[in-house]
Amino acid sequence: MTELIQKKLNDSPAMRWTALVLIASMMFFGYMFVDVMSPIQALMENQRGWTPDIFGTYAASEYILNVCGFLIIAGVILDKMGVRFTGELSASMMFAGAVIKYIGITEWFQTTALSDWLNSWWVSMPASAKMASLGFMLFGCGCEMAGTTVSKAIAKWFKGKEMALAMGLEMAIARIGVFAIFSISPIIADSFGTVVAPVAFCTVLLLIGLITFTVFTFMDRKLDSQLGEEAESGEAEEEFKFSDLGKILSSQVFWIVALLCVLYYSAIFPFQRYGANMLQCNLDGISAEAASNIFRWFPIGAAVITPFLGNFLDRKGKGATMLIGGSLLLICCHLIFAFVLPETKSALLAYSTIVLLGISFALVPAALWPSVPKIIDEKVLGSAYCLIFWVQNIGLCFVPKLIGNILTSTNEDNPAVIAAKANGDDFIPYDYTVPLVVFAGFGILALLIALYLKLIDKKRGYGLEEPNIK
Repeated sequence: MTELIQKKLNDSPAMRWTALVLIASMMFFGYMFVDVMSPIQALMENQRGWTPDIFGTYAASEYILNVCGFLIIAGVILDKMGVRFTGELSASMMFAGAVIKYIGITEWFQTTALSDWLNSWWVSMPASAKMASLGFMLFGCGCEMAGTTVSKAIAKWFKGKEMALAMGLEMAIARIGVFAIFSISPIIADSFGTVVAPVAFCTVLLLIGLITFTVFTFMDRKLDSQLGEEAESGEAEEEFKFSDLGKILSSQVFWIVALLCVLYYSAIFPFQRYGANMLQCNLDGISAEAASNIFRWFPIGAAVITPFLGNFLDRKGKGATMLIGGSLLLICCHLIFAFVLPETKSALLAYSTIVLLGISFALVPAALWPSVPKIIDEKVLGSAYCLIFWVQNIGLCFVPKLIGNILTSTNEDNPAVIAAKANGDDFIPYDYTVPLVVFAGFGILALLIALYLKLIDKKRGYGLEEPNIK
């Protein structure tokens, strides 16, 4: 009878994996919405006049408020208010931002007084892009806060258990969301003849994600009551204090991890915004749907291998080594896209390189996020994740705009681009060489940081190379 009372909800494999599915569903739908417009970039330019620099500004808007400090506030909210409140808030913000973005790109909105007013200033950016960017900013705050909330929730439910595997599966489910949207967004847009349809579809899915997280909160409340009873009979957990943020920011290893994160992800997520269009341009103007069908194997490659890597990390370790391997693959893939693919025009090479990039995208996140609890005190874990995401968002905010500007400026004198624009063609054949070299440069810097992290771990014994299951 005593054993039955002492058994907590997360001691049941069925319960903790059910909890994982519920919270991962929210991120699955969130990741779908993030990239819903990436595979239809050319269609956005044709239907709404979004040139690459405008598209880059829109993509950057997801991170602007996070960079301005919202993520730091989100970390404090998470550690002070807990997983349930923060998750509900973040899911609601994602849905509200999606609704604003949906309204902004509709034909109806273009006829409103608000649209006329938005068009009256900063005339180089249409009202649809301004409104969509506003919604994407709100969505981005919710999405990044949700990401940190999910990480802390998994650390809580899988402490001392299959933490890396659980985090790997959560990331895999989210990556499948990217695969799904790259597959169906062009199909939906083509079926309805408008860019609005896929955005509307994903907005409804975000509402479903809010509902699934609400179901999770009932399970988490039960677990908290059990953990609370346990704390009363033992040692109570020390309260979070604002001064604890200083301890995180003064930690050298925190900054090493944060820099590795921002450099690596700056070569991944901004690339996703342009990846399908890059394949169109480097494979002699294949259709948006065909390019998306190739690019979708990037997230699915990551999704397939991430759980296995998480399981390996739980049982064997080698986290720091995985970070190095992932960075090396990232560099190779971007250089192949920049110099080899334009010469060979090989669809097989494109598929192979996309899959390799997916393996890289599995290696680094699978090792990175489960390593944070090894270097950060649990009571400030939410703030630590949010501060890492904050640093990451600085790169994710500016890099899409940087890439859009580089793409526009390096193609100003491109005869093929000039001719296509003069003829009013639906497809513009941009040269992506310089942007891809920039992405490879981020990978080189990430590799150097990963090597240094492994050296630091060897000296100080953080246990990044050690297994999670003891």
